[in-house]
Amino acid sequence: MNAGRRILVATDLDGTLVPNDTVVLPPYTASVLRRLDDAGVPVVFVTGRPLRWMSGFWPHVGSHGLAVVSNGALTFDAHAGAIIALTGIQPAEGLAICAAIEAELPGAWFAIECADGIRFAPEYVEPYPSPGAPRGTLAEIWTDPALKLLVRHPDVPPEELHDRVEVIVGDRATVTWSVSGLVEISSAGITKASALRHLCDRLGIDAADVIAFGDMPNDIPLLTLAGTSYAVANAHESVIRAADHIAPPCAEEGVAQVLDRLLAE
Repeated sequence: MNAGRRILVATDLDGTLVPNDTVVLPPYTASVLRRLDDAGVPVVFVTGRPLRWMSGFWPHVGSHGLAVVSNGALTFDAHAGAIIALTGIQPAEGLAICAAIEAELPGAWFAIECADGIRFAPEYVEPYPSPGAPRGTLAEIWTDPALKLLVRHPDVPPEELHDRVEVIVGDRATVTWSVSGLVEISSAGITKASALRHLCDRLGIDAADVIAFGDMPNDIPLLTLAGTSYAVANAHESVIRAADHIAPPCAEEGVAQVLDRLLAE
């Protein structure tokens, strides 16, 4: 890495830095991130994961302590245990969006991810255990800004669901996806890139000096913002088209391999 530039590494987690549903970093990847931090290169996790799924990663955030979660809706300081920035969908706005989706796609399932955890509408079937999560009508559970509105449908194919929801929502919110069959909706203009841009300003680093890694469509804004972008070899085809370079697959710790090589340079 060029000692004359301030470099920042921004990486997605699931399917990119680590296999899906991983709760701890593999030793090799952890050692590379530690060496980067020692070299003064911040590595920022920029993930669709909610805050509640990040505890195993906090030991690896480095000296800066910062991470972006929920597709850019929340920036968190792990050292201080504090929210730095939060932009959510307000209840009235979100209920109107849900009504529009329901009108076009009857039978859709809805859930909302808030800073304090997930909340479910009665019909929503959650594939991950969420003991104690509130369940009720959308009007009952949507009392705070939602970091993400989650939409599933039992009878609509995954890619069709995303495409149709995107048309229904229009510019009222940001629609993306990272898991097949799950549409993720954030406040208008909120993406991984929008959050990283603010974080770069905070750290005094130019976006041209960001090296970014991703694997799914919700990573495309991040890769587009970064001066240098990598899709892991297992990435969705749209992400591979958007990236400057291809890294080895996630299963081979491809991000760590690339960063190890950059450290050597």
